[in-house]
Amino acid sequence: MTAHESILHLKNNMSKAIIGQETLIDRLILVLLANGNMLLEGLPGLAKTRAIKSLAKELDCGLSRIQFTPDLLPSDITGTEIYQPESKEKFIFQHGPIFSNLILADEINRSPAKVQSALLEAMEERQVSVAGKTYKMEPLFMVMATQNPVEQEGTYPLPEAQMDRFLMHVMIDYPDDASELKILRLNREEQKKQATEAEKLSPQVIFDARKEIDQVTISENMEKYIVDIVSATRYPKKYSEELDNWIDYGASPRGSIAIDRACRTHAWMNGKDFVTPDNIRAIVHDCLRHRLILSYEANADGITPDHVLDEILQQVAVIA
Repeated sequence: MTAHESILHLKNNMSKAIIGQETLIDRLILVLLANGNMLLEGLPGLAKTRAIKSLAKELDCGLSRIQFTPDLLPSDITGTEIYQPESKEKFIFQHGPIFSNLILADEINRSPAKVQSALLEAMEERQVSVAGKTYKMEPLFMVMATQNPVEQEGTYPLPEAQMDRFLMHVMIDYPDDASELKILRLNREEQKKQATEAEKLSPQVIFDARKEIDQVTISENMEKYIVDIVSATRYPKKYSEELDNWIDYGASPRGSIAIDRACRTHAWMNGKDFVTPDNIRAIVHDCLRHRLILSYEANADGITPDHVLDEILQQVAVIA
């Protein structure tokens, strides 16, 4: 199978285990192919944990689950040096759960900023520094962090610097009634039969796909379209007084980079070797909603980042 066929096979297998969350599956694979990290927001029980477990099950790679709690320490994530008097080197570094391929940071906003920041270096630079030494991460590495949008008691908002390091912020909702019925039947079947060990895809498939994605072309007009969209979040007054009232701070250059990586991956996943405006529009909300800081007036009026981005896409023209 080609890399594209293997990814379609992976997506199809995951769709059998996760029903009614096609967007979640699509975005999870897209972020992995784009070599990024994902923040996933949704109510409990919407298959967030099941999704990344299903991905790890289909791929021949490791999965670490870190449950974020108020008493978690940074060393519980990165690892720590342990004193061993009988060895030549008195201090031996014991790797933490971050040293795996796929990381599930469950309810990341349950821990204070000091603990959340333990992920920053790993997410951005693919390395961890402990006691003056630097340890490299695995070549295949992705953090999928989850948070609950409703229950905010005892939570700590993610700092802007960390939010900016997520390639995408994906929101998921309840499945429809037809999907709910399929979920019931699937759960019943899974309880009856024992899971069989299926053949796993090699991580090399991901690396091969990334090489092909690097060959996806993006025209100068499409590059200008991306820059114009991001610029509209920074200088909204150029487009409308309403946008200017809604936005306090726009997206950083990481926003432009995220859109570029995500739209090329989206084009490749849909069988194209060039980027169209539709590819850009398909991923803009997930790439920018967590990078906008809205004004007090916007929050008071119930304006969401998605609403702001909808307005920006209407205002920013595509150069033909």
